[in-house]
Amino acid sequence: MTQNPTNDQMKRGEFLRSLGLNSAALMAFYCMGTSLTACSKSTTDPAPTTPASGLSGNADTSAGAINFTVDLTNSNYNSLKTVGSFLKVGSVLIANTTGNKYVTIQRLCTHPGFNFDQVSYTLSTNTFNCSGHGSAFNVDGTVKNGPTTVATKLYTTTISADGNTLTVKA
Repeated sequence: MTQNPTNDQMKRGEFLRSLGLNSAALMAFYCMGTSLTACSKSTTDPAPTTPASGLSGNADTSAGAINFTVDLTNSNYNSLKTVGSFLKVGSVLIANTTGNKYVTIQRLCTHPGFNFDQVSYTLSTNTFNCSGHGSAFNVDGTVKNGPTTVATKLYTTTISADGNTLTVKA
């Protein structure tokens, strides 16, 4: 039997919520080891699509060490020139933090047993936050508040003298 994918497909959580399950029941269901497991050490959710235009090098940890450059004049990445903005690129999250300083971290939260791709940057607190369970990380990668106790991976991020090229390395 073949399936015809449509743009109307639901994500796992949306489907389960449509059944009337609350968040505690959803988490219990996810973690019971069913085929819909979301509490495993690996994620089955696809990585964000990294546009080929404006990026050169490797932005995906599954392909080896992170080492890439992005052209901040390219329309795929020029939003990063704005302080407070962030983008998920391959396996990392790049943010233009307070003081126009670029910081790159792994995009998945480090909470053991979870692999949430719900980390974002918040300018007002100058932190990376996981909306999956509330952990927060300082811009140096250290844990600001848990439940996680594991720091996030920080990548070396360098901006060119003209401010148009960003280099990220493991």
